[in-house]
Amino acid sequence: MSNQEGESIKKISGMYEDWFLDYASYVILERAIPSIFDGLKPVQRRILHSMRELEDGRYNKVANVVGNTMKYHPHGDASITDAMVQIGQKELLIDTQGNWGNILTGDRAAAARYIEARLTKFALEVVYNPKTTHWQPSYDGRNREPIDLPVKFPLLLAQGVEGIAVGLSTKILPHNFIELIDASIAHLRGRKFQLFPDFQTGGLIDVADYNDGLRGGKVRIRAKIAQVDKSTLRISEIPFSTTTGSLIDSILKANDKGKIKVKKIEDNTAATVEILIHLQAGTSPDKTIDALYAFTDCEISVSPNACVIDENRPEFLTVSDILRRNTDNTLALLRRELEIEFDELQEQWHFSSLERIFIENRIYRRIEEEETWEGVIRTIDEGLKPFTQHLLRAVTEEDIVKLTEIRIKRISKFDLDKAKEYIESLEEKIAQVKYNLENLVDYAVDYFKSLKEKYGKGKERKTEIRAFDTIDATKVAIANTRFYVDRAEGFIGTSLRKDEFLFECSDIDDIIVFRNDGSMIVTKVDSKTFVGKGIVHVGVWRRNDKRTIYNMIYRDGKNGPAYQKRFAVTAITRDKEYDLTNGNIGSEILYFSANPNGEAEVVSIILKTHQRIKKLKFDIDFADLAVKGRTSKGNLVTKYPIKKVELKQEGVSTLAPRKIWFDDAVKRLNADERGRFLGHFKGEDKILTLNAKQGEARLMSFDLTNHFSDEFQVIEKWRPHKPLTCVYFDAEKNRYFVKRFLLEDTLNVQNFFPSEDEKSFVELVSTDYKPVIELVFSKERGQEREPEKIELEEFIAVKGIKAQGNQLTVHKLRQIKVLEPIAFEETIEEAPEDQEKTDLEGSQQTLFKE
Repeated sequence: MSNQEGESIKKISGMYEDWFLDYASYVILERAIPSIFDGLKPVQRRILHSMRELEDGRYNKVANVVGNTMKYHPHGDASITDAMVQIGQKELLIDTQGNWGNILTGDRAAAARYIEARLTKFALEVVYNPKTTHWQPSYDGRNREPIDLPVKFPLLLAQGVEGIAVGLSTKILPHNFIELIDASIAHLRGRKFQLFPDFQTGGLIDVADYNDGLRGGKVRIRAKIAQVDKSTLRISEIPFSTTTGSLIDSILKANDKGKIKVKKIEDNTAATVEILIHLQAGTSPDKTIDALYAFTDCEISVSPNACVIDENRPEFLTVSDILRRNTDNTLALLRRELEIEFDELQEQWHFSSLERIFIENRIYRRIEEEETWEGVIRTIDEGLKPFTQHLLRAVTEEDIVKLTEIRIKRISKFDLDKAKEYIESLEEKIAQVKYNLENLVDYAVDYFKSLKEKYGKGKERKTEIRAFDTIDATKVAIANTRFYVDRAEGFIGTSLRKDEFLFECSDIDDIIVFRNDGSMIVTKVDSKTFVGKGIVHVGVWRRNDKRTIYNMIYRDGKNGPAYQKRFAVTAITRDKEYDLTNGNIGSEILYFSANPNGEAEVVSIILKTHQRIKKLKFDIDFADLAVKGRTSKGNLVTKYPIKKVELKQEGVSTLAPRKIWFDDAVKRLNADERGRFLGHFKGEDKILTLNAKQGEARLMSFDLTNHFSDEFQVIEKWRPHKPLTCVYFDAEKNRYFVKRFLLEDTLNVQNFFPSEDEKSFVELVSTDYKPVIELVFSKERGQEREPEKIELEEFIAVKGIKAQGNQLTVHKLRQIKVLEPIAFEETIEEAPEDQEKTDLEGSQQTLFKE
């Protein structure tokens, strides 16, 4: 189509589609996705080729390398510099000098004109070989550049790569240098292998869902956190793709949101990471570590996506596939290098043999009379024929021309013996190369082993592979929100500050509500939520909580019989109402209790006066009732109207023994494996605490809501039949005494220190079954007594807690040493299989006077 002036006009329909496809193909092939063969993106390949071109053993300014690289393709200088810095920071191919930035802190490198670089010995040995490189013209045709560098190593997996193209992306995580070599050897030997990521920043990694680096897989990476003391945590290694700055920012944000409680953060990072986290008073270090993993970048999840370019097409592979392809490519390159070397050695042997014949038989003298070049060639050719039957190929005119170029000085100094030795050495090399070709796999294995020996030092695994536990965020979140209820209007929430305060919780908790009509609902913590009038109970709900048992008595319908039931609520749909009764209109809850450890109380049922009923009051023990699902109807209590239900006796747990830990930082019990394990606890089991300074023992229940002061020095599970041993000094009598006693089963404080003299003191208290001490005596009248070993179980019998005990010795003591107790085995009845051992561990303690 043309206008009046003869100008042509083209339709643009379809042109945008073609342009987009051309652009997308360019970005995929020439910018973002690496090649399967050398593991490099085009800009990385041009940088390394340019560095090889400039290589002279000395450092080159990065700005010079950048400028030289631009002659192969018009990349921007900033993009070339950034790509080069990334390669240099991986510390494998580029030997750096100057400020190349810090992968730990995220600090950027200095300008390209200030920093220098050269190739490492590893790069020179593994990456380059012009004889096996395929070349192509540069963008302007003035130079040539490699299509792929002949890399004889799984470089792609060693360095890792990340790139985003049009509608396509790649993310291959870095792997360990030594493990890659071992895997390559295993593949060559036909054995199985496994590869997992390894990062320069260290840290911990869970590879359970790695899926061999294929799309859909993921890895979880954690910082390495250790407890310095009760109020300080240290981060010594950080997750991949994070920096100390970004990590600290995420911790501060979590602190601002109330997820964790942090007093101060110190960043002492230099050559290695050191972030000190100072905790607020009363904050549990164990719980804070879990909270850091749950709410900050101390734990991140990375999804790999191994996409590579193979024969100008993107392809998704597993890490194992890439390793196999790289190893097979290395094998092919080694074969090609051997074939080239074999041909070169044969050519050297051929010409050296010709040279020997030419000089030894003085054929060079025959050309003295020749006047033409053709005559010279012909004379030499005829002179060589009688001696060339053993050569590997026919003599060519090019061979003869090379003979004519031998200098007279070389001919005059020709040494026949040295020539023979040289030819024999060539024959040995040829034989060796031929042997290597025939045993190529063994040759490749030796090649990889040599790489490991020469360059493997200092490249051991930095990231520890570990299976992570699943952290329940609701359990580790700080309870920083006060929760209220407006029973009259049926509202709950955090903003009802004028109404009834219930408890403190986290803003990510779930709240369970029971109403007197027998309905139940679970909802998220919010500022104000309407849940209905007639609220009976409000509490924090945990998913899969099988230990919190709800005891309930309800009337079925307006005038129906009463039923009792025990149930747990382990799974629900949030904000959905559930009916806990038999479903009849007018049903009502007559009694309700929530029991965090499955307690079963005894209640008294008082009936309304009725002419047919003689006994208007009777007791019900919830312990006689089995725990069933929340939808169960329950057991019949009575068919007569109930006037009132009264609590008669507090309940004890009816569940299996519960594992209990003590968190010393916050002085609280827990079932979340934080702190020191105390043992398995059943319904009436108790906790023993000892205050040696005051000579006091105290028994407490194992309720997780119990508070413990700082005044005790020993805490463990109480065993009623296990005696305690106390050694004390009675100032009034100026003697040491020892006593062994049992505690009474009471929750009151029990005093075991009989002396009231202010100068008297407790020397030691032991919960060992068979404690042993050694008495070290002071000198008396210039004489020194030998130390005396005493087994206290045999020294004194078990007496009452108020008894004075037996005198330990009449001699003056310089020291009382506590020795290893005598082994004692105890049988624990009705315990889980692993309870006997774990309950006894840590149950024997000896406390010295401070």
